[in-house]
Amino acid sequence: MTIGFASRAAVSTCVVCAAGLLVLAPAAATTGPAAEPGPSPGSGPRAAAAPASLLYRAGTHVRPRGKAPDVPDLSAKSWLVADARSGDVLAAHNAHRRLPPASTLKTLFALTVLPSLPAGIRHTVSEKELRGVGAGSSLVGVAEDRTYRVADLWNGVFLNSGNDAVHVLAALNGGWRATAERMQAKARALGARDTRVKSPDGYDAPGQVSSAFDLAVFGRAGLRSPDFARYCARLSAHFPARDGGTYPIRNTNRLLTGADDVEPYRGLIGIKNGYTSHAGHTLVAAARREGRTLVVSVMNPREGGGHAVYEEARELLDWGFAAAGRVDPVGSLDALRARPLTGPEAGAGTTTGRDRDDGRGNRAAWAIAGAALLGGAGVGVFLRLAWGPVPPR
Repeated sequence: MTIGFASRAAVSTCVVCAAGLLVLAPAAATTGPAAEPGPSPGSGPRAAAAPASLLYRAGTHVRPRGKAPDVPDLSAKSWLVADARSGDVLAAHNAHRRLPPASTLKTLFALTVLPSLPAGIRHTVSEKELRGVGAGSSLVGVAEDRTYRVADLWNGVFLNSGNDAVHVLAALNGGWRATAERMQAKARALGARDTRVKSPDGYDAPGQVSSAFDLAVFGRAGLRSPDFARYCARLSAHFPARDGGTYPIRNTNRLLTGADDVEPYRGLIGIKNGYTSHAGHTLVAAARREGRTLVVSVMNPREGGGHAVYEEARELLDWGFAAAGRVDPVGSLDALRARPLTGPEAGAGTTTGRDRDDGRGNRAAWAIAGAALLGGAGVGVFLRLAWGPVPPR
């Protein structure tokens, strides 16, 4: 049985201290039985598999047991809350509705590109690499003819949601078009079939969509990467300035930092927020409490203003921790991995190019390692050797 549109219930509970962040990446990466203690949300004799198509049905879905708290009544067009270890979806609303993701798509960008670009590589930015940054984009302040470490650029992506930093990293990754194709293939490999990538930075583009399901898949996958987990949890950093100095940047995820009168969520691990006028406010967030990690995604709240995305994510996290062991799963974030497209899934993940990793990731690692021997100027040379001519944007 599924129940929809229950009354709002904000459950206030004690959460683990920020030190839990330090153990997140190793714990999330563990796939053996000792990864996280405690009962799984859908464990026990009453647990039964949800119909495969349940999350494709419109509305709110939850399978409560006795004494389960009421699922929050939220204004977002789409949302989902899941157990990060097991992948069990505890509750969802319009989970596969395709909507513009805004900068939450940068989670997929990072999953795709982070493994190919070592953090210590230094690169001097060219004017060409900054072409095409969309009008009104969020920027971290990347300047042409300035040399940056790759780690600096990732701070710009995760903390300031800098589209300028994304453009430079995409250029190092083989170009804008090649990066979009690799992101599309990565999404499909993860079982994220609703996502269509047109602009790797999340800037509004015709046909670019994702879903609450897919964004939760990306967030969960990110937690298994120590580099991703470290960047998405970072509160602040110093970014290289044009004049050779540095200036402070701060994470724009207010649920993490507590900026602008948004109360920070204790135990929050971070991940990524986004906004465009077309997408509205979007957020993927994760938190850890008492050995359990939850991931939530919220897309386009229609009430409550610009901070509603954080407050609705807060309600989902509170509910998810309170509901542990009291609800049966309504689906799994692993459900669409490595199996043929059928039924409502058909056509959900049409790619812009190849559907599989064509080996460019391995060639990228070789290319960047060689470039390190030559300094920043060598990056372009080795990338051209690895990929051939860079496609036009």
